[in-house]
Amino acid sequence: MAQWQELLKLDPLMQSRVCQLYEGKFPREIRHCLCNWIESQNWELIASDEPTAWETLQALGLKLDELKNESVRNSNVLMGPDYSAMKDVMMKNFEARPKALAEILSECLREEKAILTSCLKDQNCSTEEQNHKDLDNKVKELNKQTWETEKEIRSLEALNEKLGYIQTTWESQLENVNGLPHEVVQQECLKQANFIVQTQQVVVDQIVKSVNLAAQIVQRLVSVEIPEWKYKQQMSCIGNPVCTSLEHLEKWFSGVAESLLQIIQQLKKLEEQSRPQINPKCDLSQVIQQISSFTKNLLIKLMENALVVEKQPVMSRTHRPCILKTKIRFTVALRFLVNLPMFKTLLKVKPVFDKDVEEVRTIKGYRQFVFMENQSKWLDVYTPNGGLVAEFEHLSIKEEGSKSRSKGSNESSIGVTEELHIIKFVTKLQMPELECNIEASSLPVVVVSSTNQIPSAWASVMWYNLLSVTQPTTLSLFLDPPPLSWEQLSQALSWQFISAGDRELNQDQLNELKLKIVDDPDDLVYWHKFAKNEGPWIWIDGILDLIQKHLRDIWRDGCIMGFVNKVKTHQLLQNKQSGNFLLRFSESNREGAITFSWVEHSNREVNVHAVDPYTKKELSAMSLPDIIYHYSLRAQQSSNPLVYLYPDIPKDNVFGQYYTTQENSAPINKDGYINRKLVVVSDRPTPPPSPPSEAQMDVDTDGVKGPWSVSSEEWQEFFPDALDPTIAPNLPPFEQMFPFLTSFDSTSGL
Repeated sequence: MAQWQELLKLDPLMQSRVCQLYEGKFPREIRHCLCNWIESQNWELIASDEPTAWETLQALGLKLDELKNESVRNSNVLMGPDYSAMKDVMMKNFEARPKALAEILSECLREEKAILTSCLKDQNCSTEEQNHKDLDNKVKELNKQTWETEKEIRSLEALNEKLGYIQTTWESQLENVNGLPHEVVQQECLKQANFIVQTQQVVVDQIVKSVNLAAQIVQRLVSVEIPEWKYKQQMSCIGNPVCTSLEHLEKWFSGVAESLLQIIQQLKKLEEQSRPQINPKCDLSQVIQQISSFTKNLLIKLMENALVVEKQPVMSRTHRPCILKTKIRFTVALRFLVNLPMFKTLLKVKPVFDKDVEEVRTIKGYRQFVFMENQSKWLDVYTPNGGLVAEFEHLSIKEEGSKSRSKGSNESSIGVTEELHIIKFVTKLQMPELECNIEASSLPVVVVSSTNQIPSAWASVMWYNLLSVTQPTTLSLFLDPPPLSWEQLSQALSWQFISAGDRELNQDQLNELKLKIVDDPDDLVYWHKFAKNEGPWIWIDGILDLIQKHLRDIWRDGCIMGFVNKVKTHQLLQNKQSGNFLLRFSESNREGAITFSWVEHSNREVNVHAVDPYTKKELSAMSLPDIIYHYSLRAQQSSNPLVYLYPDIPKDNVFGQYYTTQENSAPINKDGYINRKLVVVSDRPTPPPSPPSEAQMDVDTDGVKGPWSVSSEEWQEFFPDALDPTIAPNLPPFEQMFPFLTSFDSTSGL
């Protein structure tokens, strides 16, 4: 369905926002009449080429002529729109600047989509709130019905006690009523017994009503709410900033379980109170047993789904879950959603690696792992809100067997970073007349042998979780990985930038990435082209690491254009005043680097320059805002050529809050010294393009080691402060500390 048709369904307030997009820019009537044709054009691409923009403008005029001719044929000239006037207005405004038309329509279509997305999000939130309210009401109604039934059962207990008293003392009662006949007493007792049976039937009907309501809620919780929460957690694990709170689920699970336990006790009391010896035709014991059996099964179903992995496995030194390394500690947390005092320290949870995983036996060379220590945890109250939680903080795994994976006999048909594993957490509930086995599974995890493999492993985690939403998946997914649509992948990539720098990718940035990633006419992305060998993912991951470590603030503030190629950089800057610059990521440095390009007008010539990209090592020595502040061109003996951040914002207005050093106003300070500053210079305006760097080689750090050797990961694990930059001194290079040593020959000694 056309985007415009979706916009027509919005409420008047949102439609007025759409109208404002076109006001004074482009006739809204043309947008309406040619909605399908306009949406079928790639206006962003059209805007980058003058001849194409001119041809598209002429095609738009021809479309309006076709509508006019059709209106004449249908004798609808007076009642229909004035297509000739529309065309005249359009040609008057855009004939001399066809690229401006393409830019306007490109921007308007993006804003339309943003409005639709916002409305859909609000609608989803409203629907979710309504669903939560509906479940809240049902659980409250169940609790209310259960307590009303409890009152009825207590009344029945009183009636039964009274009847029993009459039956055991009727002879003495006869004397007190002047010889009341035996038959009369029996009739009164039978009448009382029938009333009790009728009341029992009413209570049973009430319980059946409550159990049916509980069954509806349990079905909703198990088949809808829990899967929806697990889906949210999956997306959250790969960066989606969605809420994964368990507060509502815990309240619903606890409320229903409490009512079901109460109903089981009520049925037990009813069964004890039944009196078949008085009136065999009104025996309810069989019905009560059937209801009790159904209620217990319902409670078991609820319990079997009440254990969830609240926090997925994550190593202490990484921010990406579901990636583990052998012998390195990781944490994971579970929660039992039935938060009732009776379950405190009743359930003991044990983790099991790859429990019942078929791939271990069927895939050649599939690695097998076990936990280094046998650990179990009681579900106990550890959190301020009193939830039943088991948190494993010191889990670690090791590979079974001594053979190396790289040997031919153990070689697998999938790579190390494509091998998926799973951790299951098992426990057993044992209560009087109620037993069940309970399991919860982590999301699939990848076990790496080197920290250099983490980027590739993260690609596998993303790919699996995105695919599992739309189609059934197994742990052998990467034997033949299905493709992702660009829509799926682009959303996940945007989430990565939210995680790294608190800002998602805009449509322009996504379009640039699409040009580098997608080469399929159906907009499909294939695993081997995206993440294998020299695929674009490693380059993107390097940029994410660069943002997280050095550019988070200015990325969050929207200062970095980021993904823009050299050709488009020239197009954007050539019509700007001298000193206008933009920040973009290097396209050749696969470890992550950033550069700035600026425009210079001289002798009626337009020159766009770019500086050699800054890497993480250089940004560790000086922040990018400070580099921009001090930058100059030594060869030209000029002042700082960077004046306005694209489009036309004075650089100090943008980066001023991030400068750590400022120009001194006086040439001599109060101590009589001449002030100095650290200057960032280039010898020439535009360096030659740097060749792409080779990807880092994976190094297996889990090989045989001496008795006292430790890996860098293990050193960080047990002595975290030793490598903490806030604690360890930031020492200068060795040569600067001991310059006299450089004059000696290394072979001759001191």
